[in-house]
Amino acid sequence: MDSITRALVETKSVLVSPERPFTLASGRLSPVYVDCRRLISFPKIRSAITKAFAEIATHKIGLKSLDVIAGGETAGIAYAALLAAELDLPMIYVRKKPKGYGRTSQIEGILGSGQRVLLIEDLVTDGGSKLAFKEGIEAAGAVVEHCCTVFEYFSKSAGLNEAKRKLGEAGIELYSLSNWDELLQFMISEGSLTAQQQEQVLSFLKNPDGWQKS
Repeated sequence: MDSITRALVETKSVLVSPERPFTLASGRLSPVYVDCRRLISFPKIRSAITKAFAEIATHKIGLKSLDVIAGGETAGIAYAALLAAELDLPMIYVRKKPKGYGRTSQIEGILGSGQRVLLIEDLVTDGGSKLAFKEGIEAAGAVVEHCCTVFEYFSKSAGLNEAKRKLGEAGIELYSLSNWDELLQFMISEGSLTAQQQEQVLSFLKNPDGWQKS
């Protein structure tokens, strides 16, 4: 969706700088940095994301197929809360693994056996953490077959489709509001990214370790 892609750039939630790479938590150098959590600070953008997710839930999934909205810790929680309020549905949030004290819960909130869950996230890279959320939801006896995210690490140009493939194999359909191809195309059209910089980003997405070495 063009408005969300524009918002990601204008709010500096996605930064592209091949000349001055970012250092990630892993220590790896990257020409890109993604932080969709920034978007919750902008009311109009926050509202646009909520309405976009509501549109997917209503027209692509169907509200009759959903019982609960789930936010993945931690960044997905705010978006899930906004959507649950918009749709007037119950909400939970799910941890990557059970907490090690108290009830040792992985699910916070009330989730009943057989309930159908829509998982909400801010970002999907390879889909690994979403599978951990799926395990937690299913361990509680519920079902999750759909996931919505603000930004997806998808790029046809870079051959990047791991998240959709991995989640699809696990029975989860992924819906995203923006991805790398849409973002890079927008930045090129706006003149904020050169063709050479675009090639650097695509090279990184194809082979992060190889890009760092070069």
